[in-house]
Amino acid sequence: MTSATSPLRPAPTRRALFSLVAAVAALPSRALASERVPVNVDSPEGRRLVERLRGGGLILFFRHADTAGEPCDSTYRIGDRTGQRNISARGREQARRIGEVLRREEIPLGGPILAGPVFRAADTAIEAFGRDLVTITDSLLADDYAGSRLDWVLAEHRRLFRQGVPVRMNRVLVGHRTPAIMIFGAAVGGRAFPEGAAIVIEPAETPRILGILMLAPIPGAGFHAC
Repeated sequence: MTSATSPLRPAPTRRALFSLVAAVAALPSRALASERVPVNVDSPEGRRLVERLRGGGLILFFRHADTAGEPCDSTYRIGDRTGQRNISARGREQARRIGEVLRREEIPLGGPILAGPVFRAADTAIEAFGRDLVTITDSLLADDYAGSRLDWVLAEHRRLFRQGVPVRMNRVLVGHRTPAIMIFGAAVGGRAFPEGAAIVIEPAETPRILGILMLAPIPGAGFHAC
């Protein structure tokens, strides 16, 4: 596992971050796409997404795996596992199943797998794809850990969503829900993007969401109570 980071900056202000999310939600409905409905990999729409992914050239932006029942974030410090909301035991199993389903479906992945440094994202990537294939990068940092780096973190998300992917390969990113909402708006808000799901993105100057795919859903789960 390797690491790519930006310079450290001050700690986050959660109230300011929630205000940004609220501002997105308050935009006129005509300015936002309607909320997406996540689909199971075995559903007809899920099968269509799998076929697109088999052809390569797309991005899978995963939200970290299940965290239900785990304590909420308290310190917002990178490297402080005890102060973070971590993936649960069933979240680790969910992450492993995600990797298994991608292999079973013969979806080609290009390396490295990129994951944010907050443990719930990093652990999801490592469980799913193996430590040696994962690079940890602040580019996929959680919004509430970003502090004054939030603009940079969102710019990095946009860069990764726009960056072309070789034909017959797909790029895998593992991160968090709120940066996606800040970029894509209501389309991925609400109940659209559960834990363990992946937004399937066609990279372009204006990236296009093809769907939200659940490779290893946990019945009744997907959203924490923090």
